[in-house]
Amino acid sequence: MSQNVPPQYPPAAAPPQSVMVKIPQGTPLVTYTLLGLSVVIFALQWLTESMLGFDYPAALGVKANELIIQGQLWRLFTPMFLHGGILHIALNMYALLAFGPQLERYYGHGRYLALYLVSGFAGNVASFLFSAAPSLGASTAIFGLLGAEAIFLYRNRKLFGASAQRALTNLIVVAVINLVYGMMGSGIDNWGHIGGLLGGVLFAWFAGPVLQVAGLYPQLEMADTRQSSQVILAGLGVALLFALLAAIKIFSAGGA
Repeated sequence: MSQNVPPQYPPAAAPPQSVMVKIPQGTPLVTYTLLGLSVVIFALQWLTESMLGFDYPAALGVKANELIIQGQLWRLFTPMFLHGGILHIALNMYALLAFGPQLERYYGHGRYLALYLVSGFAGNVASFLFSAAPSLGASTAIFGLLGAEAIFLYRNRKLFGASAQRALTNLIVVAVINLVYGMMGSGIDNWGHIGGLLGGVLFAWFAGPVLQVAGLYPQLEMADTRQSSQVILAGLGVALLFALLAAIKIFSAGGA
């Protein structure tokens, strides 16, 4: 007796529960360059003060409201490369090395440099708007990196899973602790920190990487879906926003 038997096929392979995805690699050249530049400028500060009794780089570049109003607009940029002492630069450069390399690998060199500069500028503008005290330090830009890291983890949380949630929570805790400490301590430009944080958050939200997995299994990699035109327009928009705020204060003070 014959009997019809359904054809037998090999069972379909179950999709893997987890796969290896290639992440961006490369030397964080911009981070190392910013660190080296900051150290060189601090060495010049130390030398001029030791040999001449006067910190010329700080005198030329510190955020000083009255001089900015008089037209020395570079003082909204230069403070992020100046520091007030060994401990000051050591803490800021440690934070730069903690947050910078990973962000630079995902952002790319050019976009990461723009993030750093826009954040530092935003922090100095906020300090210019709300604090009369002179200030200097890379912490305006560092807080921007912290905010950008938080936004990066949030926007790409589905890819990074539970680890993104833990890292995001840690970042928020670090930011809150530092801001509260800045409010309680003296000699800390907390408005600069807040402005830098806001600048980094805005830049990262509108110009930061939005990742997706691309390629064919098992050769998968993370690809950024942001278009270059989006990045340029968003970066310029954030920078122009803070430039406009600074301009309003300058013109209003000039007419007073």
